Amino acid sequence: MSDFVYSQKPIQIESGDGLTLTDTAGNEYLDFGASYACVPLGHGHGGVESAAAEQLSALTYVQASYPVAIREQLYETLAGAAPAGIENVWLCSSGTEAVEAALKFARAATGSEKIVSTMQAFHGRTMGALSTTWKSKYKEPYEPLVPGVEFVPYNDSEALAEAVDDDTAGVILEPIQGEGGINPATTDFLETAREATTDANAALICDEIQTGLGRTGELWACERAGVVPDMVTSAKGLANGLPIGATLCQDWIAEGYGDHASTFGGNPVVAAAAEATVSTLQEEAVPAHAAEMGASLREALERELGDSVRDIRGDGLMVGIELKSSAGAVARELAMSHGVLVLTAGRTVVRLLPPLVATEAEIDRAVDALGAVIG
Repeated sequence: MSDFVYSQKPIQIESGDGLTLTDTAGNEYLDFGASYACVPLGHGHGGVESAAAEQLSALTYVQASYPVAIREQLYETLAGAAPAGIENVWLCSSGTEAVEAALKFARAATGSEKIVSTMQAFHGRTMGALSTTWKSKYKEPYEPLVPGVEFVPYNDSEALAEAVDDDTAGVILEPIQGEGGINPATTDFLETAREATTDANAALICDEIQTGLGRTGELWACERAGVVPDMVTSAKGLANGLPIGATLCQDWIAEGYGDHASTFGGNPVVAAAAEATVSTLQEEAVPAHAAEMGASLREALERELGDSVRDIRGDGLMVGIELKSSAGAVARELAMSHGVLVLTAGRTVVRLLPPLVATEAEIDRAVDALGAVIG
């Protein structure tokens, strides 16, 4: 019996290597979605696999109150990689858990209730994270949700400043909206969020689950605007495909976090994979490569697609193509006729989130396929 939660694709994947996925019939596909940005170093990365395998042979699991060397090392690496002023790390198993923790931490540390989120936001599917997510299709079957959430238009600095008051525990936002259509935040909007939360003694939470770890050309997208939040949430590609999430916090949040835990948070095997992933991203200057390849990708898309599309936007290797037709139909045609896998973001946006190690040749192949289908 198949899992009733997920729609089944007509492709059964058997193996992966770099940007190439191979199905059970031997057909190869260029993965330009990285399974929602979960494999920034590509499929089958040797360093990550070796680190996980070595840890698996030594210790699979022990609860996080017992110190384990690899977990302690990951704490140190993540704290060192975090934006300046953020030195505390809480580990969990997924992005929505990381967001749940951030929302709870904000309320506990401030003593306030209200959370301000943005229209078109997507922050996860558990009850707290879902309450800060915009689209009703995700929420209606599960209502009533967690109260005390107010939404403002994305990139409306005036509305954001007005919404943040003395009752506000935190503001949560994505530096680039992913599910919402690849919408980048303006520098003014991020700066306003920082100023307003500081004035109200509230927490600024940057959801970097999709934008973080080098995808936009910096390790964290908020750094491009020079904004340091109180918390950063991370997941997806943090262990290059193994399940992990992290909430990175400033001291004042960590000191007042309340009582929170996660059974499998900091699992040693996954921690080893995450340590290898983050270290590789930094040591091999993968964010800079993503910035270079992202610029090439957007330039090539502009040349190839031109007036055939409404817009091409994004940063680094996080690119949205707003179509004049159905994104779902384009994604199916790309997969079945051209062997290129992409994602969608709503009805009309094709979302490109390739592994950050993509080459010029792989970008050219993807753009050629997009041109054949769209152009």
